[in-house]
Amino acid sequence: MTTNGLLQISLYFIVLLALAKPLGNYMAAVYENRPLWLKRLLAPVESGFYRLSGVKPEQDMNWKEYATALLWFNLFGVLTVFALQTLQSHLPLNPQQLANVSVDSAFNTAVSFTTNTNWQGYGGETTMSYLTQMLGLSVQNFVSAATGMAVLAALIRGFQRAHADGIGNFWADLTRGTLYILLPLSFLFALILAGQGVVQTFKPYYSIPQLEQVANATETAKQTLALGPAASQIAIKQLGTNGGGFFNVNSAHPYENPTPLSNFLEMLAILLIPAALCHTFGSMVGDQRQGWAILSAMTLVLVSLLFVTVGFEQGGNPALAALGVEQSGGNMEGKETRFGIVNSVLWATATTAASNGSVNSMLDSYTPLGGMMPMWLIQLGEIIFGGVGSGLYGMLIFALIAVFVAGLMIGRTPEYLGKKIEAFEMKMSAIVILIPALLILGGTAVAIMMDAGKTAVANPGAHGFSEILYAFSSAAGNNGSAFAGLSANSPFYNIALAISMLIGRYGIIIPVLAIAGSLAAKKTVPVTAGTLPTHTPLFVVLLIGTIVLVGALTFVPALALGPVVEHLAMVNGK
Repeated sequence: MTTNGLLQISLYFIVLLALAKPLGNYMAAVYENRPLWLKRLLAPVESGFYRLSGVKPEQDMNWKEYATALLWFNLFGVLTVFALQTLQSHLPLNPQQLANVSVDSAFNTAVSFTTNTNWQGYGGETTMSYLTQMLGLSVQNFVSAATGMAVLAALIRGFQRAHADGIGNFWADLTRGTLYILLPLSFLFALILAGQGVVQTFKPYYSIPQLEQVANATETAKQTLALGPAASQIAIKQLGTNGGGFFNVNSAHPYENPTPLSNFLEMLAILLIPAALCHTFGSMVGDQRQGWAILSAMTLVLVSLLFVTVGFEQGGNPALAALGVEQSGGNMEGKETRFGIVNSVLWATATTAASNGSVNSMLDSYTPLGGMMPMWLIQLGEIIFGGVGSGLYGMLIFALIAVFVAGLMIGRTPEYLGKKIEAFEMKMSAIVILIPALLILGGTAVAIMMDAGKTAVANPGAHGFSEILYAFSSAAGNNGSAFAGLSANSPFYNIALAISMLIGRYGIIIPVLAIAGSLAAKKTVPVTAGTLPTHTPLFVVLLIGTIVLVGALTFVPALALGPVVEHLAMVNGK
């Protein structure tokens, strides 16, 4: 690691942590419906939504009502995005006259963007019209992120309340999260990105003469430059931990990410809201130390895996090094020279930690163990920062497991934030832990047993296995990034991965809401000498140990068949 690389990483985390606290406190005020200057400005818009939809924002919902409203809203989102894709050739704002999307691809994409996964089996500039990108994909970028934040707010109310039936109102949480948090931040960020050169236009694609003409060409050879309203979608794709690229190569494309400053700001946006939500949690439960403890655990895990990945990528291929081949300071394959190794790895680990999925380098070209670190970050449960809302409510599930384990050690009923953690909470927590593991390992097993799964692999052997394992990890974890090298835009993978995305999203949300309802109905117990403090360095270590142990026991055997075997083969020059 060079001094320059250390400075870049240090600057990134200093700015991130400095911005997280004020934003987190602001978001707590939004979800607690406290007075804010922005609310005075936008309150008529909020109340107008309620009047049009017949929503009573002050009316509490129990967890089943909250979950039902959420599922109906998300089903409507899937149907809308599906319809826009399958009818886009007949709709306006399609200057390139792009054809309708195939049914299986449209289903996969509709599920992907509604679940905040943003897995893409298509090239954006050659598949989606401007209308589909804006009205379908960009809208879901907002509301899927707001959905995750709403679930988190409901879970926090479970800790706040005592002897209560309700955990909030889904429609109010969705509206406030979108109107007062995501829209203002995205509007500001889109202006900054447009100022940096990210394209934002409705003009048709532009053709220019190539600098090098084709030999014996009878006419001037031309290159087509894809354009479109990209800046507005890039802003929310990063802030909402969505990650879907307007263009096929995502944030490696100069029209999505043109300058070093845009690169830094987009990386910052990936983790900004997930980090800030830790402070939102601390503020809403009335103990900021709780938020700092969770944020510390997230940061320590991310920084550790970041440095491991940088080490592998800067080390390059040991087989080439043994032959005396110059590797220009490390493994630069698949990376932009304008970003280099440190910025590429920082983005790769941030995006897989945060359930974002955007990339500025190609993960398929990383060294075997360098690529394994981002994959394992997803497999840990997308809780190391994680998606907006979803990362923190997943981390809180691990916190419940950690205090339960600690309670077993001393023979005492475990407590967290004044609530006894009993059999029901543990059953729901077990479901949250087991569902992603079942989807990832089971989906990979099915894919490698079927011809439809194996024929899509371009790279045979251990790396091909890693590509399939990564695809199901990304889908079940609602991440959306890919190893590439896998022809996933096929009926088998479109349907299999869509099912993984659906269950990976809502199979987690429903148990989390059930826990929220159970906690809200309980009384708050006073702190005693036997209560485990959950804001201390000891608890941070216990929490990290729980996360790593679960992740290791579940996925190390599968990782051994892919990245580890590939690394051993690479070391031996095979």
